[in-house]
Amino acid sequence: MLISPAFAQGVTGGDAGWAELLPIVLMFVLLYFMMIRPQMKRAKEHKSMTEALQKGDEVVTTGGLLGKITKVSDAYITLEVASGIEINVQRPAVQTILPKGTLKSI
Repeated sequence: MLISPAFAQGVTGGDAGWAELLPIVLMFVLLYFMMIRPQMKRAKEHKSMTEALQKGDEVVTTGGLLGKITKVSDAYITLEVASGIEINVQRPAVQTILPKGTLKSI
């Protein structure tokens, strides 16, 4: 025979398993700090912003409506989008709070 038989070589150390898992663990840690944690922080800030809404605030909704808050309840707010026209919107639909007087300048 010209080719000698090949025999499988056993693993000599027990650290080979951890060395293979290390890149996967590092990817999950990187994913947490680059995507999950900032998203949780933004959600927390948005929740505190919607809880602080009060009558007289000028806001923009996620649909792009601009209005002034006339009534505030637990789950809904009432926006005056034009003189005499009011709509009810869910609190989480508010995207940002505008500085006072912004609606008059538009």
